[in-house]
Amino acid sequence: MAGEGEFDFIARRLAPLTSDHPGAYGLKDDGAILAPPDGCAFAVTSDTLVEGVHFPTGEDPFRAGWKALAANVSDLTAMGATPGPYLLNIVWPKAGFAGRVDRFVDGLAQAQKAFAMTLVGGDTTSADGPWTLSITAFGVVKAGRTPHRGGAKPGDFLLVSNRIGDAYLGLQQHLGRAIFSDSSLSQHVDQKFAAPTPPVVLASILQDYASAAIDVSDGLLGDINHILQASGLSTHIDLGDLPLSEAGRDWVARQDNEPAARLALATGGDDYEIVACVPQESVAQFSAACAQAGQGVTVLARLEPGTGLRVTFRGKAMDADILGFTHF
Repeated sequence: MAGEGEFDFIARRLAPLTSDHPGAYGLKDDGAILAPPDGCAFAVTSDTLVEGVHFPTGEDPFRAGWKALAANVSDLTAMGATPGPYLLNIVWPKAGFAGRVDRFVDGLAQAQKAFAMTLVGGDTTSADGPWTLSITAFGVVKAGRTPHRGGAKPGDFLLVSNRIGDAYLGLQQHLGRAIFSDSSLSQHVDQKFAAPTPPVVLASILQDYASAAIDVSDGLLGDINHILQASGLSTHIDLGDLPLSEAGRDWVARQDNEPAARLALATGGDDYEIVACVPQESVAQFSAACAQAGQGVTVLARLEPGTGLRVTFRGKAMDADILGFTHF
């Protein structure tokens, strides 16, 4: 690696990641040629991760590579799209980047294998600022079948996949603010925070049943509110219904204020789960299809006419001014 230049790095490590896509031309051209299958369209999303903001300073580069791709996969899943090709832009920090590059690409390679994706292009550069990773990902969805945020209807049921709050607990553990009764719980939340695995198998199920969907990246309540605003609807969430893992229940039991603890889990973000709005007549089929795919879902609420999100804990109103993470 010593003395390796930009184009040597691209040829040695990044070009092999394009081998499954002939339109990438081995990263030897100025761009890539992409075309969706007949009857399908591309869903396109882009996410930028900055060291010290989206992952800890000094994070294992392997985990940073995985998370950078997983964040985009989560968006594609919420759009009902199967992940496909992606573009990668890297801003390496000028100081100390040489020791990161191979470990980073190893993590990226494992993630793209897990999500059945292929690198097709991008850019690399360096600067005095923090390590920055930006990915633009393409997913394939049947034309006209994307469950847009604004597609929800009054009477739809709102469901969330799997468990909420574990990534927040992983961050709190990293900051020394959370402890658990068992090391397996500690390992679980660390994995959820540093190397999330979005429920990709839900993409096709969302196409078939969901009227609207969103991934839980900024916080469950905040992302639900995005759907409400886009669809012009209202709903009521009781935090007593929040689906928690064993680690989540263990942590909540240690807190002096259970309502505040549950609110923290519902607004912490980085869960990379899916919120779906499903017509009442399809909820049973949707839930059965998710279960068959190995993904649990929990009914949280029913959507109503009006505007706004009301939050309670076991029937008692809660002040929830901050619904999720925002950069500014």
